[in-house]
Amino acid sequence: MNQSIPKGHPKGLYVLFVTEMWERFSYYGMRALFVLFMTKALLFDKALGSEIYGSYTGLVYLTPLIGGYMADRYWGNRKSIIIGGVLMAIGQFLMFLSGTFYTQVGFASTLMFIGLAFLIFGNGFFKPNISTMVGQLYPAGDKRVDSAFTIFYMGINLGAFIAPLLCGFLGDTGRPQDFRWGFLAACIGMITSLILFIYLKNKYIVTPDGEQIGTVPNKARETADVDTAGEMKANFPMSIIGTWVGIFVALFSVFFWVVKFDLIGSFIFSLTIAAPGLIISDPSLTKIEKTRIWVIFIVAFFVIFFWSAFEQAGASLTYFAEEQTDRHLLGKLVPASYFQSINAVAIVIFAPLFVLLWGGLGKRNREPASPYKQAIGLFLLAVGYLVIAFGVKGLEPGVKVSMIWLISLYTIHTFGELCLSPIGLSMVNKLAPVKFASLLMGVWFLSTATANKFAGTLSALYPEPVVAMEAVDQIKAEKGISLAPENFKPMEVNGKKAIPLEKISYEKVTDAAVKAELVKKVETSQIPNIKHFLGMSIGNLYDFFMLFVFMAGIASVILFFLSNILIKMMHGVR
Repeated sequence: MNQSIPKGHPKGLYVLFVTEMWERFSYYGMRALFVLFMTKALLFDKALGSEIYGSYTGLVYLTPLIGGYMADRYWGNRKSIIIGGVLMAIGQFLMFLSGTFYTQVGFASTLMFIGLAFLIFGNGFFKPNISTMVGQLYPAGDKRVDSAFTIFYMGINLGAFIAPLLCGFLGDTGRPQDFRWGFLAACIGMITSLILFIYLKNKYIVTPDGEQIGTVPNKARETADVDTAGEMKANFPMSIIGTWVGIFVALFSVFFWVVKFDLIGSFIFSLTIAAPGLIISDPSLTKIEKTRIWVIFIVAFFVIFFWSAFEQAGASLTYFAEEQTDRHLLGKLVPASYFQSINAVAIVIFAPLFVLLWGGLGKRNREPASPYKQAIGLFLLAVGYLVIAFGVKGLEPGVKVSMIWLISLYTIHTFGELCLSPIGLSMVNKLAPVKFASLLMGVWFLSTATANKFAGTLSALYPEPVVAMEAVDQIKAEKGISLAPENFKPMEVNGKKAIPLEKISYEKVTDAAVKAELVKKVETSQIPNIKHFLGMSIGNLYDFFMLFVFMAGIASVILFFLSNILIKMMHGVR
């Protein structure tokens, strides 16, 4: 039977490849500029920018639960992808308008938040469904699936490589009015993705038998995994739904009123527990199906620690590139947004090597099972942060480090990502019952939603020197010169109003002696800005990066020792 399986990959894989590539171009192009736009154009402080970034990326990975459910039960994959693409194109255009009216902070902020809402819901319909269609291109048991997901992952990262370079070139110019052009390029990328998918889907996105993929709900195509018609769809009695809704409300209350998380964080963290609980409660699931689903849930928990550290790329590591990295190269200043391309280009380069590695080990029956690969991914993530922690240890204020430290971190993280992310998508595809294919892919992305929201919370711990606002006001009263941006709202630090040191502007000071006097006065007016997390005090970059070393390292060790148990629970699936 295996001899009849072709050696190459179906053309439909490459259609999904380019569709996802342009959609990811849109997403990562906007992401490369997002925190810079908030802090440089709208003048938000870093902590607020980080929290908004975390909420946005968290919700982006939360809505696949909705999109997965609609595809499984009603629409099918294709219709969900088209609807999602249209919503995201509208969202990117609203971001362009927000950048156009950035001087009107209130209006621009409103446009931005509406645009983010369109992006969030659009991504929810698009992302889980296109990932699910990759697995449907192959017959059951086909060993090409792992390499197919890795090739598909190369498409994601080819878009992610091009996006920061092009959108950064257009938008990250040092002039706040130019951010809109980067957002417009992201909008055009999304429209391109949509056109390619609509034009090519009928011809190429078909099963090995030539049947159209994604035209009907997934529940309607399930045949092999069920014994009776009654088992052909999920079966949630109202009593079970009511129980888990109650659990969700209770969890939300604890997170919001007791733990003091924000509204979005409380919602995401509560749903991360309640949604998997509801799914595993379906009485139609067999014992083996439940055990395999538990493997997805357990591994997804550890994935939270990976992505919460990895996703610092869009927030704290962008701040680090902007302010603490010597970006001069061949006499020119490299935009901070460009550094987000390092991970993507490294994946494009090294993904084929990982395909060969897993394929070679597979032929010798020595390929590690998915849980072991993911434990290795977490370990490599910890190593990447350990490298940059040593790079900034003992760093004097105002001193910038070589680009090689940030490049090294992103490259090591790439190796970790190649061990964890495409393997995770393939694992969900192989372990999930067909009737829950998109929904469980949504649960997988739900762990990423939790991780991204958590990433924003962690990024808000980024050490930032601040100056007492009273000193800045005193200078304005004495000299008649305002050193604070016009639209900046003071932040609270230890009960005092403060302004980040990097927000201070001396553009209105023309006399060199006066400027030197004011610089000295501002620097001596700095106040302690020590932040705390789980008993750790974070007062400098070394403390900040070591937090991720411990977090990812401990998670890696625990998952490694759990892997044998998880392999048994997979019942033969590798």
